[in-house]
Amino acid sequence: MNPEKSYRILVVDDNTAIHDDFRKILGTDSASAKLDAEEAVLFGSPVMTAARTRFNLSFASQGAEAFGLVQAAYAAGQRYALVFMDVRMPPGWDGIQTSVKLWKIDPDLQIVICTAYSDKSWEEMMQEVPNSERLLILKKPFDTI
Repeated sequence: MNPEKSYRILVVDDNTAIHDDFRKILGTDSASAKLDAEEAVLFGSPVMTAARTRFNLSFASQGAEAFGLVQAAYAAGQRYALVFMDVRMPPGWDGIQTSVKLWKIDPDLQIVICTAYSDKSWEEMMQEVPNSERLLILKKPFDTI
């Protein structure tokens, strides 16, 4: 992956703790850059590390909010590459409804459904999804490795 390229990712979940998890996993912070610099000073040369891909993260707590972010990004020519989407987000649109609406704005959008449970079966959800080739489903909670 090109370390100079920035990938735009949208996380849609009504639980802000999930937002924090994605920040920890995909975010780049000054602490890791500082550690790399300190290792270079200590060992006298840059430490061999894998190139870091930069992810430009955005967050929404409801489907309508995600719709507005995707619409604005598309209009500005700064499309999202990927959306991580929760299914249950009361009181608004659920993740499946939101995904269908987002694909009306940007049909090339890749969406990962992340859910612990749903009011619908997987089969029912897939019947509602027109772009199933652009959809991946992950079950929460995620396992730490």
